[in-house]
Amino acid sequence: MTTPADETPLVELGLGGSLRIGRARIAVADTVALLQAIARTRSVQGAATEIGLSYRAAWERVRTLEAGIGHQLVRKTRGHGTTLTETGAALHEALSIAAEGLALPLAREARALQSRLSTLLAVPGRLTLAASHDPLLMEVLSAWGGADIAVMGSRDAVVRLMDGRADAAGFHCGAIGPAAAGPPFADLVADPAFRVRPLFEREQGLLVAAGNPLGLVTPMDLRARKARFVNRQKGSGTRAWFDRLLAEAGIAPGEIVGYGLEEFTHQAVAAVIASGAADAGLGARAAAERFGLGFVSVGWEVYCLATSASLPGDGLDRVQAMLAARVGEPAGYRLPGTGG
Repeated sequence: MTTPADETPLVELGLGGSLRIGRARIAVADTVALLQAIARTRSVQGAATEIGLSYRAAWERVRTLEAGIGHQLVRKTRGHGTTLTETGAALHEALSIAAEGLALPLAREARALQSRLSTLLAVPGRLTLAASHDPLLMEVLSAWGGADIAVMGSRDAVVRLMDGRADAAGFHCGAIGPAAAGPPFADLVADPAFRVRPLFEREQGLLVAAGNPLGLVTPMDLRARKARFVNRQKGSGTRAWFDRLLAEAGIAPGEIVGYGLEEFTHQAVAAVIASGAADAGLGARAAAERFGLGFVSVGWEVYCLATSASLPGDGLDRVQAMLAARVGEPAGYRLPGTGG
């Protein structure tokens, strides 16, 4: 049997397994579906219709379940329909909590399994990558062509990966490591269900007009000269780094002119400055070089790529190799661990 070349296998993983009570073995998924439907419709007939059973089959399932549990789970009350007993409601709650706790890891594993099956069946498959913007990374991903890319802040990218809504997340935390950056970054690196690899190091700093006519070097200079600043969006790693610089200097965000003006990429920040609409912004050296701007370094940071530990690495290994081959061409990049 073959899979059509244009048909990517779709994988859905749900709560399964069984409850074993004495000699009785009860299917968890069927139990959850039945109890949820009764609680929602307050009717065995309504529950039967909802889960695709006959009325007789639904009642047989209720009685079999009650016999296995050893307690009455469903009660018919004149004028109030059919409801769950205290035991039935408690069982429903316990199974629902278990299903909710497993939902995110199951979603992640479903994505990883889908990727593996695509490779096994020779079906073209594309990854979903949520990533903080980086000029070099975007060029390499475009050349690779194996992923659908959603550009967003580092925090949102990591949350999307952990929620099972992306196969991979590109992120950075400024001059501090992920473990020290708080949630969700610290949670990510501490969880063995994820793999985090450093892709490259990049230099960030103040992007200013060519020649730096206002002499902007520090956040204090931005405040003192009332320089017009263009910021990155909330949740981005660059925004978080700038906020830390302000806090270290004892400067309130409201003291920076233009703090609330937000752009979503390094190029957009550079373009605003190049147009004369702003005097400075925090961004990558590569963006300053591309737009002919001045650049005042504030430090280097590691840009990381995170995936589920079970996701096949072939495609992303290729991306990492392509990046390694390009690092050193544009200014402001170096391989991880090669800095001074």
